[in-house]
Amino acid sequence: MADNVEYPPVGFHFQVEFKFSDQRAKSEINFQEISGLNKEMTTEDFTEGGENRFVYRFPKGTKYPNLVLKRGMKPDSKIVDWVRDAIDNFDFSPVDVTVTLLNETHDPLVTWEFVKCWPLKWSTTDLKAQENAIVIETLELNYNYYTQKKA
Repeated sequence: MADNVEYPPVGFHFQVEFKFSDQRAKSEINFQEISGLNKEMTTEDFTEGGENRFVYRFPKGTKYPNLVLKRGMKPDSKIVDWVRDAIDNFDFSPVDVTVTLLNETHDPLVTWEFVKCWPLKWSTTDLKAQENAIVIETLELNYNYYTQKKA
């Protein structure tokens, strides 16, 4: 095999960083699953009078899904404190969140920068005495938009 062959990156080597102004969650970068790394163009349909064979479709704007982060539960989490402030006390402090896909030497390959994130939902898995499983907490975040950059 040639040494210069590039393989697609693996999807399990990444990190998440919450950019709080006080660096309170710097050590909480380990998540096991991230979803919502997509965007979609919304359209508006226009029907022309007398033309019955098709409908014109025009681009309208970009639609972003919620960013969903999953990890093993951390009872003393500063991120969960931030979520509770928003949901329980209606005290919102939007922060930027960076998701970075890493290569085998821990260098960034692709970075997604989510702008002005705020929590929509926090949940945990069900507690079941008959299963031997880690409690997973799920954070669901809204944001204004995101950008994607290659390293």
